[in-house]
Amino acid sequence: MEQQNEHIVRSYEEELALLNNKIAKMGGLAEKVLGQSLEALERRDPDLAAATIGEDEEIDELQRDIEEQAVVMIARRQPMAYDLRQIMASLRISADLERIGDLGKNIAKRAVAVVTEQQPKQLMLGLKHMGELSLGQLKEVLDAFIERDAERALSVWYKDEEIDAMYNSLFRELLTYMMEDPRNIGLCTHLLFGAKNIERVGDHATNIAETVYYLVHGRPITDQRPKGDTTSSTAYTSLRSSAF
Repeated sequence: MEQQNEHIVRSYEEELALLNNKIAKMGGLAEKVLGQSLEALERRDPDLAAATIGEDEEIDELQRDIEEQAVVMIARRQPMAYDLRQIMASLRISADLERIGDLGKNIAKRAVAVVTEQQPKQLMLGLKHMGELSLGQLKEVLDAFIERDAERALSVWYKDEEIDAMYNSLFRELLTYMMEDPRNIGLCTHLLFGAKNIERVGDHATNIAETVYYLVHGRPITDQRPKGDTTSSTAYTSLRSSAF
């Protein structure tokens, strides 16, 4: 009987390890899709963009696999406390990674759309810097999950404002370009959507940070969530000013 119980425990630990490995693989794919989409946009490379768009399907398949395994484990094992949090964390993080994959795919589509456009160097530098920051945040928070490092996750959580600040600045620059010359509207609209997708990646990295913190401590982060996206009021103010 004791030997049977040891086998059950060992099997359960193996299942949890498999779940963690799937999250790690999914995270690696999300990083790859995001990184390639940013590179395709910077280089205006339609071939790389097309390849990146196709890779999102593997992320979707992994999310479905993780969901199925989590449901089976909950039904069969009836986990409690930390064990249950591990399974629920995997479900939450896989959902955020799936959305990051979608956002990366959307950025790649923007790269295809602007391939023939002449892109202002300063704007592209801002977009590149913002993309590098969001990709760095994603890598950091995934490492925090693997290591169960709540403080590292909290550091990512607080840094979301940096991405928002960069997005606000880039948004104003793009709006200025559009108001100065209507011929810039098409290009700048695609870049605006690309920048918004990057900003949303930062939001999902922040979600993952909250999940990691809850996984480790069993309680949510109590501080007010950092948020600095002011573009809704910026757009209104800029358009109102240009009307007079």
